[in-house]
Amino acid sequence: MTGLHLIVLALVQGITEFLPISSSAHLVLLPALTGWPDQGLEIDIAVHLGTLGAVLVYFRRDVTRMIAGAAGLARGRLDGDGRLALQVVVASLPVVAAGALVSQWAFAEARDLRLLTWVIAATSIGFGLLLWLVDARAPSHRRLADLGWGAVLVVGIGQALALVPGTSRSGAAMTAGRLVGLSRRESARFALLLGVPAILGAAVLALGAIAAAGDAVLGRDAAVAAVLSFAAAWAAIALFMRFVERIGFAPFVIYRIALGLALAGYLLATG
Repeated sequence: MTGLHLIVLALVQGITEFLPISSSAHLVLLPALTGWPDQGLEIDIAVHLGTLGAVLVYFRRDVTRMIAGAAGLARGRLDGDGRLALQVVVASLPVVAAGALVSQWAFAEARDLRLLTWVIAATSIGFGLLLWLVDARAPSHRRLADLGWGAVLVVGIGQALALVPGTSRSGAAMTAGRLVGLSRRESARFALLLGVPAILGAAVLALGAIAAAGDAVLGRDAAVAAVLSFAAAWAAIALFMRFVERIGFAPFVIYRIALGLALAGYLLATG
């Protein structure tokens, strides 16, 4: 990979991972639209690890609470911290179950880019409109601590929809969070916390490939990509969490629809 390719890839992943616009769609489309060679699963995982580090650092208080809560649960004590840890676990179960049947990585590995691009165009528009509709109509008075277990599962089921390329894991979880009455900020917070087990699980599945490659160049590129994606993701999270309550999701809905229409137009023109 050239230096420019690596930098662009890491910045795209870092900026899009936690915004409701689908990072996986952008990673699939990047080589298709630029003519660059596919970056491969190993670099994909490296940039995901960088974004994982960013969410762990930004939400370090929540992560520390969940660790303390898990320790309390192990001793048979359920408090607010333990409930937060359980909420993340329960909401992660649907994507684990769905992932056992349908792997997003397997879908991407099929490399039928034309079909994949059609799917991304459709999901970009469809789930963008769904986010807009839910955000406009749903109540927004609940906090994460107020959610019952049924509502937590609804958010988890929403996240599982992101196994379809172009859906956006964070966007689907935020949509589901708004559907059950979470405020914009709280739905974003929960969606980003759910990214910790989701990204970690995907990364663990592919770390063996990086180790088995034994390629010093691959290791260097992966490290650079991880650091750059960490910096971009941290900045994106900080700005998004600061302004989401004020600006809402409309800018991301507009972007998704524009992206979907542009992709559909391109496919029709090159039919």
